[in-house]
Amino acid sequence: MSRPMMHVVPDGTAQQAPAAPAESDVHEMQRVFEAQGVVALQWRRSTASERIARIRRLRESMLAHREALYDAFAQDFRKPRLEVDATEIIPTLDEMRHTMAHLKRWMKPTRVRATMLTLGNSARVEYQPRGRCLIIAPWNYPLYLLFGPLVSALAAGNPIILKPSELAPSVAAVMCRIIRQAFEPEHVAIFEGALQTSQELLAKPFDHIFFTGSPAVGKVVMAAAAKSLASVTLELGGKSPTIVDASADLRKAAETIMWGKFLNCGQTCVAPDHVYVHESVRNAFVAMCRQVVAQRYGATPEAQQASADLTHVINARHTHRISTLLSDAVSRGAQVLMGGQVDASRNYIAPTLITNVPADAAIMSEEIFGPVLPLIGFTDIGQVIAEINAQPKPLALYMWSRHPGAIRRVLDETSSGGVCVNHCMVHVAHGNLPFGGVNNSGIGNAHGVFGFKAFSHERGVLQAGMLNTIKMFFPPYTPQRVRLVGWLANWLGR
Repeated sequence: MSRPMMHVVPDGTAQQAPAAPAESDVHEMQRVFEAQGVVALQWRRSTASERIARIRRLRESMLAHREALYDAFAQDFRKPRLEVDATEIIPTLDEMRHTMAHLKRWMKPTRVRATMLTLGNSARVEYQPRGRCLIIAPWNYPLYLLFGPLVSALAAGNPIILKPSELAPSVAAVMCRIIRQAFEPEHVAIFEGALQTSQELLAKPFDHIFFTGSPAVGKVVMAAAAKSLASVTLELGGKSPTIVDASADLRKAAETIMWGKFLNCGQTCVAPDHVYVHESVRNAFVAMCRQVVAQRYGATPEAQQASADLTHVINARHTHRISTLLSDAVSRGAQVLMGGQVDASRNYIAPTLITNVPADAAIMSEEIFGPVLPLIGFTDIGQVIAEINAQPKPLALYMWSRHPGAIRRVLDETSSGGVCVNHCMVHVAHGNLPFGGVNNSGIGNAHGVFGFKAFSHERGVLQAGMLNTIKMFFPPYTPQRVRLVGWLANWLGR
């Protein structure tokens, strides 16, 4: 199969990146941080109704700025209106709705049964706000990844400081207006800026830090949190693998994987990063992928670049990074099956499939985070599992199969933050599932009750009853007590 020519516009002609926002005032950040310390103590006794009212104010302010958000996403990403609804506004509204509907139940203390050593006592788990919280969001889904955790933090009864990404400045500006319309800064504050602002905030002794971003920066955040022993939730990323075996429904697999990969121009932490395709169905799968892309975005490179339904890469730097990964792979012998066109002046990269990528190509070790999808043929699922296990644990894993035994084997023999079987990415939108990574792809969970718990301290409370069995351990250690305690140890050790 012939390889399409790659049309790369030199970086020198790329559009100039917008100027970085001014760093936030250090004294104002300190003033707000101290004021939120007072509020944190006051909000420990806040009721479900009070917390729901705060979430409702956030929702009303966000909806009042809905048209401004559409315009801002178009400026920062050239993102289609429907995609803004589908990936930013609707998931955020659903998180709000789900949280407000269930918060009273989540806040109720959970009674637990006594164990052998605590017979006669009552015990329960109560949920306390953690205190002052910091939420740092990335640029790829700037609204959802800032406001989603904010909903959970408000539900748990915390004052919050927000730090949006400076790489989506238009969206960040609208989010600032939303927050400042809905809240006093002593309750919820938002500070724009770049590295200096982040460093100033991370130097403060927050009670909890929620960070979404890369594993490399996640390690920096965790190190900063360690200085004050703050708890953390780290939503990171990694190279999420996809498996398409010989029994898969190829049409559904192609339709869904092409959606998951090219949504938001591949700039999604749970996007399929690379696909293992069984050799017996490889050609048919590629043909269906081509058909799907042609139907959705246009049958020619020119039509695809003109498509209003394709989001663009966020900026020139990331366009250069992705195009460099692609060029490196091709120079090492990779074959371009579809796409490959790059226009750096417009931060545009075509939906691209490549194959025969050598193992030493950078694209096989770095998270792609763009619209380039490597296809890897396989015949032995055991080898695929071994390759997945040889890499850091991914944030997501996807498998397309109609063979229950093969599905069970992959689930049992791999580890990842989440899994979709015969689907991709949709687990993120399931409010009753935990969403989070494992090891390199993250620490802790978000969404629904799991997000509420992430921003809450689960405090164990034991209350003594009439029967005080612990007396058997009180001195003096008489022969009778020695025999009784010895009998108990023997009984427990059976």
